[in-house]
Amino acid sequence: MEEFDVFYESDTSNEEHYEDHEFSRRYQFTKAVVIDVLLPLTRAKLEKHCNRGLPIPPLIQLLTALRFYASNSFQMVHGDLRWLSQASVSRIVKNVSMAFAEQLKQFICFPRSDTGIRRNTTKFYTTAHFPSVVGCLDCTHIPISNPGGENAEVFRCRKGYFSLNVQVVCGPNMEIMDIVLRHPGSTHDSVIFDRSAVRAHFEAGEFRGVLLRDNGYLCRKYLLTPILNPSDEQEIGYNNAHIKTQNIIERVFGVWKRRFPCLQNGLRHNENNVLDPNVVSDDVEDGSVYINSNERNSQFAVRRTFVNTYF
Repeated sequence: MEEFDVFYESDTSNEEHYEDHEFSRRYQFTKAVVIDVLLPLTRAKLEKHCNRGLPIPPLIQLLTALRFYASNSFQMVHGDLRWLSQASVSRIVKNVSMAFAEQLKQFICFPRSDTGIRRNTTKFYTTAHFPSVVGCLDCTHIPISNPGGENAEVFRCRKGYFSLNVQVVCGPNMEIMDIVLRHPGSTHDSVIFDRSAVRAHFEAGEFRGVLLRDNGYLCRKYLLTPILNPSDEQEIGYNNAHIKTQNIIERVFGVWKRRFPCLQNGLRHNENNVLDPNVVSDDVEDGSVYINSNERNSQFAVRRTFVNTYF
């Protein structure tokens, strides 16, 4: 905590004189996590090696960005807390966001080892006895300000507001294993999946197990959806287990947006000033998928096998 002590002595507002509980309420992280985890991740990108232009220390930048994520207040308000201009706060949020995004693949990755896959399938099985599940997939809309320009309406989602449509695959502990953030709000969920690298990995046989998703997607041998109009007890049992297991992705979105209200209430930044889509996305160059009728029937056969064998 020495770095906080130095900051206290040099900052006239003494704003960070908070106990851990009060600090966490304002920044959504404890002091120890900020100093020992987040600051080392971002320091190299935020630090300047000269005093030209009176550079803002990395810790102050990090705290300013975290306060923005946790409150989604106006940039001018955050600037007033630290005697910074609105423009400086805007640059800080962009730089800190990019610093985090560049570390994405260090923390967000799909299990490939036998141990990792077995851990996921075992934990998911304890939820509702649905076998072979390695992850649950869904999309959520992140509201943004009107981006303007001739293509602005592409960002308007089916709910009527401007947004980014973000695809997430989560694990049994509510951890995010894959994320795609580059598609405007009008893009259909299934299109995002077809263009994603996780789909390409499953198609190539590089990932094992199955994903669960609702009926907004085409049923595939590695992506199982509920059965429309179940007709017997086995199909009803399959649907019930599917719903209970797949529910975790909705809880992930709920916790994510409650912890960081900027994702729920809307990003006031221009979408290009928050994150670089090429940094935070994991898409393939050509996401086109063509499935003939024989392939489609074989993919429903995989789901039928699950129903007949396990339910």
